[in-house]
Amino acid sequence: MLVWIAPIFVFGLVVFVHEMGHFLAAKWAGVYTPRFSIGFGPALWRYRRGETEYVIAAIPLGGYVRMASRLDGETAFLEGGAETPAMVGGNSAPAVAEDPAPTPRDWDPDALQPFGPHPVPEDRWFESKPLAKRLVILLAGVTMNALLALVVCIGAIAYYGRPFALPVIGAVLPGKPAQLAGLAAGDSIVSVDDAAVRTWSDVVRHIAAAPGRPIALGVARASERVTLTVTPEPTDGLDPTTRQRRTIGVIGARSAERVGREPVSFGTAIQEGTAETVAMGFYVVDVVRGLFARRVSTSELGGPIAIAQMSVMAARLGGDALLRLLALLSVNVAVLNLLPIPILDGGQIVINLVESAKGSALSARTREYVLRAGLACILLLFILVTFNDLKRIVTGLLG
Repeated sequence: MLVWIAPIFVFGLVVFVHEMGHFLAAKWAGVYTPRFSIGFGPALWRYRRGETEYVIAAIPLGGYVRMASRLDGETAFLEGGAETPAMVGGNSAPAVAEDPAPTPRDWDPDALQPFGPHPVPEDRWFESKPLAKRLVILLAGVTMNALLALVVCIGAIAYYGRPFALPVIGAVLPGKPAQLAGLAAGDSIVSVDDAAVRTWSDVVRHIAAAPGRPIALGVARASERVTLTVTPEPTDGLDPTTRQRRTIGVIGARSAERVGREPVSFGTAIQEGTAETVAMGFYVVDVVRGLFARRVSTSELGGPIAIAQMSVMAARLGGDALLRLLALLSVNVAVLNLLPIPILDGGQIVINLVESAKGSALSARTREYVLRAGLACILLLFILVTFNDLKRIVTGLLG
C-alpha cells in the first residue's frame, strides 16, 4: 500500500498546490476558469461547482487550469481539439489530451461556454488582463510551491525538532589515527578531553582544534565505557568553526549518520526552516547550472519512477524524511518551472514580456511553433529521465 500512497501524497500535493496557485490568481484577476484538473487525459472523477469543473484525470503526470483565451488553433494540437472559447493551461502550458465536450447532463442554459450557450466576455480572457496581472497568474504556481516547501520545513522542525548527527562512528580508515587508537564502527563518542559532546559536529570541532596533540576520547561501546587516546593527524583544511583554511586535525573516522532530534522554539523553527528552504533552492539552481555547464551529467537526472521510489523510501524512514522529500520536490518544481521553456511558466512569462515590449501579440503561427518546440523539449526530457529510471532498475536487478 505504501508503494501507492507515498508517491500520490508527495507528487499529488506538489501538483495540487502549484495549480491552486494559478487558479486562485486567475480568479483574483477575473479570468474565466472552467476547469481545474489534477492529471491529464480521461477524467476519473469530475465535479462542477459554479463556473469551474474540478477533475481528477487518468494520467498523474501534472495538472492544469484552463482559462479563457483568444488563442485557439496554435494550442489545439496540445488540447486534442479546439473548444469555444479557446482555453489554455493556466499552469503556463496548454492542457493536453483534453476530454470531449460536456455531456447533456452538464449543460446549463445560464452558464458560459463550454457549459452553456453564453459566450465568454472578452474582458474575462487571459490576454485582456494587464501585464502585471498576467505575470501574477503565471508566477502564482511557483510561488505556492515555494511557500509549500517553506511551511513544510518549518513544520517539520517545529514538530520533530532540530535534526543533528549523533556522535557515532560509522567507519574508520585503515592506518589512520582512529584505527591505531582502537576506535571501531559503532562506537559512540561521549566526551573529548573530559568535555561532554552531544553531536558529531562537536566531535569534529574538538578534533580539528588539536592537530598533532593527543586527546582523550570517552567511548561508549556495547555496555562498557572506555577511554582511548588518539593523536589527530595534521592536515590542511577548513576550520569547522571559522570556515577558514588552516592546519586542522583529522583522525580518519566517518559518521554513522544516525540522526537525533532536539526540541526548538517555534521562532527557531521559522529561522531554520527558512534557511533550509533557501538552501534547497540554491542546491536546485546549482544542479541546473551544472547541467548547462556540463559539470552535472544528465544520467543523474530522475523522473516519475525515481520520485515514486524515493517517496516510498522516505515514507519508510518516517514522517520527517517524507516531509523533507516533499519540500525538496516542491522547490524543484518551483525552480524548473521558471526555466524559459515555452510551455513552462518561465517560457510563458518571456512570451508575455516580449509581446508587451513589441506592442502586439505574436502571430498564431509563431506561437504554435514556439509551443511545439517547448513541448518537444519537455518530451525529450521526459524520455531521458524515464530511460535513466529504467536503467537504474535494470542495473539494480542485474547487480
